[in-house]
Amino acid sequence: MALAGEGFAIAVNGPEDDEELQAALDAVRALDVPAMASPFDVADLGIHDAHLATIEERLGPLTTLVNNAGVGVMSRGDPMDVSEASWDRCQAVNAKAVFFLTQAFAKRLLARDRDAGRFHAIVNVTSSNAIAVAVPRAEYCASKAAAAMVSKTWAVRLGTENIAVYDVQPGLIATDMTAPVIQTYEERAKGGLTLFPRVGQPEEIAAIIAALCTGKLPYTTGQTISADAGMLVPRF
Repeated sequence: MALAGEGFAIAVNGPEDDEELQAALDAVRALDVPAMASPFDVADLGIHDAHLATIEERLGPLTTLVNNAGVGVMSRGDPMDVSEASWDRCQAVNAKAVFFLTQAFAKRLLARDRDAGRFHAIVNVTSSNAIAVAVPRAEYCASKAAAAMVSKTWAVRLGTENIAVYDVQPGLIATDMTAPVIQTYEERAKGGLTLFPRVGQPEEIAAIIAALCTGKLPYTTGQTISADAGMLVPRF
């Protein structure tokens, strides 16, 4: 919705026949911008290009990719008890899909002439857990660390093509994924875990992403944006 507010045409990804996907699409369309649902599993690498082609056919040339799909662990607990299934699921969605959807997106951009006056960007949403360990979610942390390196790799590869790549690393954000533990984190934030004594809101992350996608940080690429209220600032 933040990107729609900047005038972007929007393709919204999510599971097929999903109520939340339809609700998101309806909300974007209410802002009177071209929009479509693009329901597919990002972990299914073989279908990436076909869906990107459909998006281009309906909405016009691709300019911007936001890799925001993510999953948590199947069960919080001791790393000694992490299952291979949970590890593979985190890697497949949080890291592998980010790399290969970016690859498919970049190939389409590089295969055609682009408007030199139009900003092109890729924004990967990883996590503060790309840096900070959360022992009960070890496999999640590993996948986000991998995704952070994916961001750097593509920033280096695509810099000469004038395609900017960024890594947004949210900290304590009030979302459905964090709902079971957010009250604990709210208390910890007030107790000094974050420099701003509160948890963040999804709209704040959206504002950061919209700024990046519209080139409001000119002459930058490869940056990590720590959207964590200073949580990871070293201090003693």
